[in-house]
Amino acid sequence: MGPYISIHDTRGGGQGVGQEKKGAGCLGTLSEKVEHELGQLHVACSPQTHLLPQIEHATVGGVWEKAPKDKSPPQSALHQPRQGPTNEAQMAAAAALARLEQKQPKTRGPTSQDSIRNQVKKELQSEATVSSGPEASGTNKAAEPREDLPAQLAVTGVYFTCPLTGATLRREQRDASIREAILSHFSTDPVGASIMKIHTFNRDHDRVKLGVETIAKYLDNIHLHPAEEKYQKIKLQNKVFQERISCLEGTHEFLEAIGFQKVLLPALDQEGPEEFYVLGEAARAEPESLERHKEQLLRAQPVRAALDRQRRVFRPSALASHFQLPADFFNLSADELRREQRLRAEAVERMSTLRTKAMREREEQREMRKYSYTLLRVRLPDGCLLQGTFYARERLPALFEFVREALQNDWLPFDLLASGGQKLAQDQDVALNECGLVPSALLTFSWDAAVLEDMRAAGVEPATSVLKPELLAAMEQLS
Repeated sequence: MGPYISIHDTRGGGQGVGQEKKGAGCLGTLSEKVEHELGQLHVACSPQTHLLPQIEHATVGGVWEKAPKDKSPPQSALHQPRQGPTNEAQMAAAAALARLEQKQPKTRGPTSQDSIRNQVKKELQSEATVSSGPEASGTNKAAEPREDLPAQLAVTGVYFTCPLTGATLRREQRDASIREAILSHFSTDPVGASIMKIHTFNRDHDRVKLGVETIAKYLDNIHLHPAEEKYQKIKLQNKVFQERISCLEGTHEFLEAIGFQKVLLPALDQEGPEEFYVLGEAARAEPESLERHKEQLLRAQPVRAALDRQRRVFRPSALASHFQLPADFFNLSADELRREQRLRAEAVERMSTLRTKAMREREEQREMRKYSYTLLRVRLPDGCLLQGTFYARERLPALFEFVREALQNDWLPFDLLASGGQKLAQDQDVALNECGLVPSALLTFSWDAAVLEDMRAAGVEPATSVLKPELLAAMEQLS
């Protein structure tokens, strides 16, 4: 048998794999070529060298002797410059790396609906813990002001006007100031003050409605049966009276203000006397007065502080679309925070379902509802800016009325355009937040196209300045 070359793979436990090649003259050339190609492949695959066989030595004659690890490289390798890897070696190295990457485990997120639901619930619980912590006082902090926006606030805050005193109030001062004003009103108009107290101090509107209707029923019976004594008195321990009337603030003050007096009368079913409200003689002599007080009670509404528009007029400015808002525009009360938490909890189920376009639009609208107030600017034909503060849930007609009150010719129809050229309809009963006008927006004013056409046909050009003179006199510089 002729000479042959055996290539040894040390990973195979010393087992040689032989390939016969007759002709002693080609032994050295073939051996060097194999060793050189494998060496290049070793370099190309680094650091994944463990993927390739460890070729340590090749001999002629089939007898292997494991070469020592510190054996010097062949003399030819020292003097010959190393060549770059061949295309075949590069392809082999790339394939080895690809196989290695395929074996690496990939992290995947939750795929089942239960996993998604559990993850969202954990996040909601975490948010609830943070919002109920000592640092959360029922409000959310506003975002830090951006450096590219003007440093001065567009408004200093959200303010209200007390309808009873005319005082300007901050948001946190509203309830206490209105309560104080109503209580002070008892000295001059006890009937009116007690009616305001019933409708304002009691937050449960359904219970207020039921209690007011029950009082009105008592007064109707007195009016329809003026001669019957049983309708002239009300037993204070009566179950209906206790559950519907006595539990409301202001009801006792109202009954006493219209002429009822507390009297102890003997009771038929018990030994001691019982307490009754008995209509006095003066009130019985004026049944029309009782009827008037009843109608006043039924028509009354809660006393609420009116939002101060803080109307301002600015000269034309490149900062018209820049709004630096105070924290009042972003703060949420405790009730609003609980409402947002409930809405977010309802989103757990939607996380694992496919959403239609209509569903996505409803969720966008819900996101808009988290703002309580919005600051709006209207750019007029002369470039001046009219600014005002609104509730986010106010309707479009309120915005048009605000603009109309500032115009010289308030009888002419006009249009308001939002960003993107969206035309707002004056007669459309849509909330500002549903139009995307929160927490701030810049609108464009223009006269109605038909009106402009008629004016120009008559040879009249509309005035560039459309605001009332007193507003122009108070014009400010936007900064």
